Amino acid sequence: MTDFLAGKVIAITGAGRGIGRAVALACAAEGAKVVVGDYGVSVDGGDPSSEIAAGVVKEIEAAGGEAVAVADDVSTMAGGARLVHAATEAYGCIDGVVCVAGILRERMLFNMTEEEWDPVIATHLKGTFTVFRAASAVMRKQCSGTLIGFTSGNHQGSVSQANYSSAKGGIISLVRSAALGLHKYGVTANCVAPVARTRMSANVPMELKEIGEPEDVAALVAYLLSDRARGITGQVYTVAGPKIAVWAQPRELRAAYGEGPWTPERIADFLPGTVGVDPMPMLEQLEAMRHAAVAGARPNASDAVQG
Repeated sequence: MTDFLAGKVIAITGAGRGIGRAVALACAAEGAKVVVGDYGVSVDGGDPSSEIAAGVVKEIEAAGGEAVAVADDVSTMAGGARLVHAATEAYGCIDGVVCVAGILRERMLFNMTEEEWDPVIATHLKGTFTVFRAASAVMRKQCSGTLIGFTSGNHQGSVSQANYSSAKGGIISLVRSAALGLHKYGVTANCVAPVARTRMSANVPMELKEIGEPEDVAALVAYLLSDRARGITGQVYTVAGPKIAVWAQPRELRAAYGEGPWTPERIADFLPGTVGVDPMPMLEQLEAMRHAAVAGARPNASDAVQG
């Protein structure tokens, strides 16, 4: 390793396991001082434990790095603020935050309960907001800093994870909003959509065509946190083993103009042949998987969730 992040202070949520742990270890190995944030919960968000974060701190210290542990619930404003405060109190500043923390509660939309919806939105989306909110207030005064959110290819939609997909889509919009609002203060914001082998992706009931290891994701995050990436903001990157991809920015695909006031009947005659539709890749993939299942083959997929 090098001193790619020498002198920087980085706080990471969900840093006790999987990708978050790999990010914490990689940042420390590259010279950063690390705040290891992890509430220590199970995949569904239960059974919190402070031992998980403390264990990663011990690993970093054993390798000669510096780190402190924070076992807190970042879905609360106080929890997000405490993570950032731990960095400034221990090391005097905060140069980057990485929000990896997340949980899963799968259910078909027509069966999903409020108890399955709210905690997933709170952990992923609000948990990113609370940390971004606290960190951006400090970074604005410093006129420097990096915010990194974690999304998923499933922001395109999911058969049985409407809660998760909604949260991940929201994180992309939050990151883009942060990039726009903080640009004049020298603060960047980007998103990572990983495909890696973790305790969450282990539950995906299909073969993944493109998948890597948490360390692949950690390398990309370390780069985005570095001074070499200061000109990059408002982007969404996928990393899946050897592949790195950038997602398109939202934009109008096609437009047409009619004459006179619209009525449902006029739109029915006008829209299909002029404006048309933009096919859903995930829907096409789902249909292909169904055909494969009928034929007795194991379905394939190119996307997984992070954890």
